[in-house]
Amino acid sequence: MSNPVVRLRLDFTAGCSVGPGKIALLEHIERAGSLSQAARDLGMSYRRAWQLLSSLNASFREPVAATARGGRDGGGARLTRFGSELISLYRTFEEDTQAQAVRVFKGIAGKARRRAPRTPVMRLSER
Repeated sequence: MSNPVVRLRLDFTAGCSVGPGKIALLEHIERAGSLSQAARDLGMSYRRAWQLLSSLNASFREPVAATARGGRDGGGARLTRFGSELISLYRTFEEDTQAQAVRVFKGIAGKARRRAPRTPVMRLSER
C-alpha cells in the first residue's frame, strides 16, 4: 500500500507563493553558498534560479537571501534569518500536513492503482 504524497504550495497574496521548488532552491543555496551551484545541483538554469530567488525577495518585506556579485572575489549567496525561518516553517508545516494526509486517507490509499491507465487519445479523424 502506498501513502498519498502532499505537494504543498502556499499563496500568501497574489503573486507571493512558496512551494517545493523555491524551498529546494533556498535549501541548496544554504548548502552551497552559491546561487549558480544551487541551480546546477537542481538541474535548472541560472536564469531560472535567479528569477525564483528574485521573486521570493520581492514577495516579502524582508529578503530571503543576499547575493554578492561574482568575479575575482568570488561572489556567492547566503540565506537571511528570514530565509532560514521560511524553510523551517514550510518544512514543519509540510511534515504535519503529510502526516495528516496519511491518517485521513489511509482507508482509501490502498485502492489507488499503481499507475493510472492511459486515457485513449481521440484523433480528429475519429470524430
